[in-house]
Amino acid sequence: MLFPLLLCLLAFIAPLARSCIYHDYCVVGAGPSGLQMGYFLESKGRDYVVFERSNSAGSFYETYPRHRKLISINKRHTGQVNPEFNLRHDWNSLLSHDPDLLVTKYSKEMFPHADALLRYLKDYQTKLGIKVQFNTKVHNIHSVPNATAPDGHVYRLQDQTDQVYVCRTLIMATGMATPNIPPMKGIELAEGYETMSLDPEDYEGKTVLILGRGNSAFEVANGIYGATNLIHMVARSRVRLAWATHYVGDLRAVNNELLDTYQLKSLDGLLESSLSHMVLVKRDDKIHFTYKANDFTPDRFDNIALREPYDVVIRALGFTFDDTVFNQTAVSRGKFRAKKYPAIKHNYESVDSTGMFYAGTASHSLDFRKSAGGFIHGFRYTARALHRLLEWRYEGVRWPSFTVPRSQLLNVIVKRVNEASGTYQMFQVLGDVAVFSEDGLSVTYLEEFPIHLIHELPQRTGIQVFSVLAVVLEYGQNFSGPGNDIFRSDRATGEPSEAHTSNFLHPVLYFYKNLPTEEMMQARDRKSTLPRPDALHHVVEDFTTQFTAQHSHILPLRRFLENIVQQDLRAFFSESCFQLAMTHAEIPEACGSQYMAGHGLLGNPDLLQSASSTGMLNVL
Repeated sequence: MLFPLLLCLLAFIAPLARSCIYHDYCVVGAGPSGLQMGYFLESKGRDYVVFERSNSAGSFYETYPRHRKLISINKRHTGQVNPEFNLRHDWNSLLSHDPDLLVTKYSKEMFPHADALLRYLKDYQTKLGIKVQFNTKVHNIHSVPNATAPDGHVYRLQDQTDQVYVCRTLIMATGMATPNIPPMKGIELAEGYETMSLDPEDYEGKTVLILGRGNSAFEVANGIYGATNLIHMVARSRVRLAWATHYVGDLRAVNNELLDTYQLKSLDGLLESSLSHMVLVKRDDKIHFTYKANDFTPDRFDNIALREPYDVVIRALGFTFDDTVFNQTAVSRGKFRAKKYPAIKHNYESVDSTGMFYAGTASHSLDFRKSAGGFIHGFRYTARALHRLLEWRYEGVRWPSFTVPRSQLLNVIVKRVNEASGTYQMFQVLGDVAVFSEDGLSVTYLEEFPIHLIHELPQRTGIQVFSVLAVVLEYGQNFSGPGNDIFRSDRATGEPSEAHTSNFLHPVLYFYKNLPTEEMMQARDRKSTLPRPDALHHVVEDFTTQFTAQHSHILPLRRFLENIVQQDLRAFFSESCFQLAMTHAEIPEACGSQYMAGHGLLGNPDLLQSASSTGMLNVL
């Protein structure tokens, strides 16, 4: 047991100047992910606090997006009343027990105004009683050794009034709010996305260069291109369209109008160039975007794309993680293009310090350019997964699960792949796991487990594991990509025997007689979700993503499961079970309980004994 006063005292190196405030959990940031974590902690009655530097929840959305239109869809009608299914198409709401706390109740627009999300987040915090301490800007965050703490240390935080807080567990939910400003010569000549004028009149008849190629850059272009002479956009890589990559962080259709005027040769244009090779120079009240002298000799060519100067240059290069809140401690970054995010493990824990976790957009390095973990409709589920991991690690509460007879596994899987929203949004990241009992007769089912931790499932959940079946959703490996023709005529298949060639999102089942090892996880192919299993099954893709067709979806899935358990898993009416019992030496497994219940044998010892003596149960 931890003693808050002792922990506070031990967290000080210098003499106490003020009293210390202790909490088991400290969440930094009251944006969507911080509120989501606060909700889960509140629902379990944990000792926590959420720190917010501004005076309102979700303050990021008071400024961004600058032109105030969100790009996460707000689909209010799906033709279904199942709230879990409907969350597949509601990309702005957080998870809660209140059916009225949905952004679909706050806006009728498909792409809502950012003010609607602000109203929603304020109501979410107040109605659910999430403990947020506003106007508290924490800094000087660092760990202090403490032998009584589970991780061997606690975290010490300080606010702008020098009040000190000590926390056993730290959750960083600060998002990505620091503008990305490259070390480019002359970059100070560019106006930042965060401060640029939103009035199209200020760009009337002007020639504009936009640095960037993401949604913020195209958002800027959409807002002003009707007033400008022309707009040029430059970035180091080609345009990545979300409909081609299936990654919602790439360019969305709601922002891509400038592509028309570029390809139809109406003056606007896009080109690729690394900013590290370029400089901005101001001459005669114009801004020239040109190559460094050492990299390029201008007089060799007279038709370079950027030979004309610009009236305005706008920097819209996205955001990066702010690590200045830490005590001069470097924060390791993700690999390759995910380097703007903190580097974390698959349990959302910092690679630098145990007991410090990341929630929300800051945890996106795990699935950058893959899944939706950088956005509300993705990180609301990874936050829940993180909370469940914390519950077992610090509170001794096992991962939620339920147990069914193996004869019911087919029904459970069909239900989940057709309505679950967490595995649908966080495809190839969160998956359901069915754990078979030692005798194989029952199955313990876990929902939305971080699938890349499957090799550590027992120690992460408290559930003993024998053989396992993982159920994940995947896109085809060779389908998505900025260079692929994703609208080609043969882009989909409906043939169950070709299910493994499915390109669109579809369920994939991995069966392991024994848990994969850490070595197997590390050695797997980069494109593979999991290591090679003992048995693998693809459910054929479906135009409506409803995997309910009896012959195309259900039958192949049932046969796959029967092959795993070596049992007939068909369902029967009681009359059919009775007929089979009277005519066969063995009957299907599903008939055992149905036959007994149908003939009043369950819960009736006298009838059961009579049936046994007459030989009726010999076939059961």
